[in-house]
Amino acid sequence: MIEYRNLRIALLGAGSVGAQVATLLLEQSDELAARVGAGLELVGIAVREIDAPRSAPIPKELLTTDALTLIQGADIVIELMGGLEPARSYILAAINSGADVVTGNKALIAAHGPELLDAAEQVGAQIYYEAAVAGAIPIIRPLRESLAGDRVKRILGIVNGTTNYILDKMDVEGDSFESALAAATALGYAEADPTADIEGYDAAQKAAILARLAFHTEVPVEAVHREGITKITAAEVRQAQKTGYVVKLLAICERLTDPLTGEEGVSARVYPALVSRLHPLAAVHGAKNAVFVEAEAAGDLMFYGAGAGGRETASAVLGDLVSAARRHVAGGPGVAESTHANLPIMPIDSVVTKYQITLEVSDAPGVLSGIAGLFSGHGVSVEAVQQSISSAGVAQGVSRTNEASGTATLVIVTHEATERDLSRTVADLAGQPSVVRVESVLRVEGA
Repeated sequence: MIEYRNLRIALLGAGSVGAQVATLLLEQSDELAARVGAGLELVGIAVREIDAPRSAPIPKELLTTDALTLIQGADIVIELMGGLEPARSYILAAINSGADVVTGNKALIAAHGPELLDAAEQVGAQIYYEAAVAGAIPIIRPLRESLAGDRVKRILGIVNGTTNYILDKMDVEGDSFESALAAATALGYAEADPTADIEGYDAAQKAAILARLAFHTEVPVEAVHREGITKITAAEVRQAQKTGYVVKLLAICERLTDPLTGEEGVSARVYPALVSRLHPLAAVHGAKNAVFVEAEAAGDLMFYGAGAGGRETASAVLGDLVSAARRHVAGGPGVAESTHANLPIMPIDSVVTKYQITLEVSDAPGVLSGIAGLFSGHGVSVEAVQQSISSAGVAQGVSRTNEASGTATLVIVTHEATERDLSRTVADLAGQPSVVRVESVLRVEGA
């Protein structure tokens, strides 16, 4: 048997994930070589500072600040620097030098994926990015390959561990948002500046990637509707418990038809939503991630596991590395992705789902019937109404009118309605004399 030459591996970045990739690649070199059919030689690691502290021991002789020279001598380049630049330029340099690329850079793939994938296709190279979404969970390859012949209808994803930890702590332990965020920060789940997580930017980048793969359509991250979790209150979480729901930040990618125009398109959105406690996603606790896929032929599929962590994410990177190395050994050009459906990106107004609206209203005769009539006038059908005391009473589980203030809390669950009709309904509710305030509006997903 003719042995294939060693494949030269260049690593860009030695942060928490990069350091673990380097360590595992060195420790498991013999086992990986047996799987690939060729040796995997880590020829160098490009870093900004040679003497910076690392999360895992790395031989200093492998470190360099000359990334371009390292790239030009590699067969496979692993990019784990993060950010848009110089990562984008380095990946293009790798492709142009004939190397395949493995990356975990979600921001880069969301923003410049089409450009990079097109560049790779032009020269017969391949870009692998399993680690860009949901850490160790295999979801990119199933969407790109296993389900390529199916028709994916919808994806519901918990793809940000920080926000899932916060919302889970609010649900299980009754914490406020602020105290749950402080706990997440202390444990290292949240960065010193948690904006990317709690405002949904991180999840939106991942939604753009998932939607592109699921629906074979380019979905710019700017087209992803995004809402964060900073306005979620402990009272809303308690109310969700009373009605059989849990609050989760969801990345939703859906094939839908606009009820007004009949046009089929793609919706990609991120927002906190109510999920039935009977749904598998309700059981995703702590900082775990999960992606729930609804496909026409395959049915319902769920992928669950660690969404972050240096060693866990390194597992996904090494899986891609093995795939890239096997392609080198077998020969042949890279396989291009199918992104030619060109479905339009639908605005949030076209989304159809159920809603739960919580109102503080005057405790007076005829108020409920008047509000029900307002919903009906906008074409929004009411499924259930629950009346209880206002927020202080909800916390105590009381279910009666607030005699002291002369107000009551109404929790209204709708049947499916369009976002545009619901938005108009809520705007009218806010202007009604009998409505003291609209306390919250949450969408219901996964029903």
